[in-house]
Amino acid sequence: MILILSDRLDDTVDMVMPKLLRRNIPVTWWDSGEFPARSRLTVAFAGGEHRMTLHTANGTLDLSTVTAVWRRRPTRSAASAEVSEPSHREHVAWQAQFLLDGAWDLVPARWLPSRREPERQAHNKIIHMARAAAMGFSVPETSFTNDPAELVPAYERAEGRLITKQINSDNFTIDGEDHRTYTTVLTRRHLASRHLLQHEPVILQPYVPKALELRVIVVADEVFAAEIDSQASRTAREDWRHYDDDRVRYAAHALPADVEKRCVELVASLGLTYGAIDLILTPEGDYVFLEINPNGAWGFIEMRTGLPISDAIAAWLARDEIAGQAAAHA
Repeated sequence: MILILSDRLDDTVDMVMPKLLRRNIPVTWWDSGEFPARSRLTVAFAGGEHRMTLHTANGTLDLSTVTAVWRRRPTRSAASAEVSEPSHREHVAWQAQFLLDGAWDLVPARWLPSRREPERQAHNKIIHMARAAAMGFSVPETSFTNDPAELVPAYERAEGRLITKQINSDNFTIDGEDHRTYTTVLTRRHLASRHLLQHEPVILQPYVPKALELRVIVVADEVFAAEIDSQASRTAREDWRHYDDDRVRYAAHALPADVEKRCVELVASLGLTYGAIDLILTPEGDYVFLEINPNGAWGFIEMRTGLPISDAIAAWLARDEIAGQAAAHA
């Protein structure tokens, strides 16, 4: 049995699910946001053994039968609407997450990209940047800081071409409106407000000239690299996540063998089986590491380039089930 943990509206799951079903692989797609309000979970110990039973709207699952888990984008556990007091709801969500974490640790399965704690640690930009630098990636001079005294020296070292971005990409609201911060090229005007830096730590880096931006998807030991011609768009030039699809070209990209090997090794060294790595290819032909997202998006890459990422994910998830089916027919 394969267990997919994700929001029921996750369209990337829809890209993989048919490929599992065509292989006659049993699959359960469940969102832990349904727990405990609309699902039931029991972990019971007796006689030196334990059982783990998950009851969902689609049926009952013995978690001991799960061979692979794709922890894609599950939503946060939430209390039933009958639990209305905010602190009580928070209490219920915490208790539910505690139970889930314990149950997942007992599931005898392979995980994509990993269990929750390795993914959380690998997502930290300080941790994965240190690892990438140690493994030989080219990494820009970088400061993680909330010290206003760091800003002017960093700006001068970058010869006036300094960028800033969030330490952890996170949406927030301003005057009730959803807001997202993108990579920002700083100007001298920003230096006059440097005292504000003390209120929130940020990343400071010299601007790296771009011939292309790259999103590299690693699934175990398979690598799918896509080039993003962000420089064709004034809107997306500093941050391709502005998605100017009328001007920006996406295409498959052939990485040098040593860079490809380093990408696989980085993902494995972080305890992951999947990673989305962002690189810059400079006009001089250097590959510069920016970051790795342990659960980064890949659906748009497959749709725009045809790279068979969903096939690779389906094959990885189904591996043990296929081996079991072959053994049963031997």
